[in-house]
Amino acid sequence: MERKAFLRTLGAGAAFAVVFPCLHGCSSESSDDVAPEDMKPIPTGVDFTVDLTSEEANNLSTNGGFILKNDVVVVRNLEGIFVAASQICSHQQTDQVRFLDLDGGIYRCDTHGSRFDQQGNPLNTVTSNKLKIFNTELTGDMLRVFE
Repeated sequence: MERKAFLRTLGAGAAFAVVFPCLHGCSSESSDDVAPEDMKPIPTGVDFTVDLTSEEANNLSTNGGFILKNDVVVVRNLEGIFVAASQICSHQQTDQVRFLDLDGGIYRCDTHGSRFDQQGNPLNTVTSNKLKIFNTELTGDMLRVFE
């Protein structure tokens, strides 16, 4: 049997079985979408302090260290400067954003692999949405994180 004849015998059912996964993969929703109950709102109205002498802030004593507080990743970057970003990813609102000491220091979400620079700009094609960045202000041993 020739290939064309064989393909005609398969009919629409086989064509659907072959084409449907491709169409689904090209849709705006991915197969690894996050369940609505796992999605969290990106923090707003942020304004809190961290006492850098406290046990809570131990990880901030070294460059590259970070803590999680109030859905914010508070970081002492590789240059020793305090920076802060939303712990909630701008891609699908999961709370998996962390700081990694790669490429000069980046934020990465473990859910789908979104990567962001320290200004919140996306570094890969997982999302085009910026990660929310917060202001930091150091006064003595008190670090203020705010919008």
